[in-house]
Amino acid sequence: MEKAIIKLETLACPSCMQKIENALKGLKGIDQESVKVMFNSSKAKLRFDAELVTIEEIEKAIEELGYPVIKSTVKVA
Repeated sequence: MEKAIIKLETLACPSCMQKIENALKGLKGIDQESVKVMFNSSKAKLRFDAELVTIEEIEKAIEELGYPVIKSTVKVA
């Protein structure tokens, strides 16, 4: 498993946070229990299986919702 911290542009409302969380939980290879989107810091934290989903695919899922990704940091968990 890999651990990702994804810095997003400032989130405008708590429902944005929910949309991102739901989209991430719907991706194959993501540990659903680990998904946390933090409204105040505009970050998403999660663990994922790099053999099933790439960080690029995760970023794309967020950006397709209309939330630009500023930077992603990935570490081996």
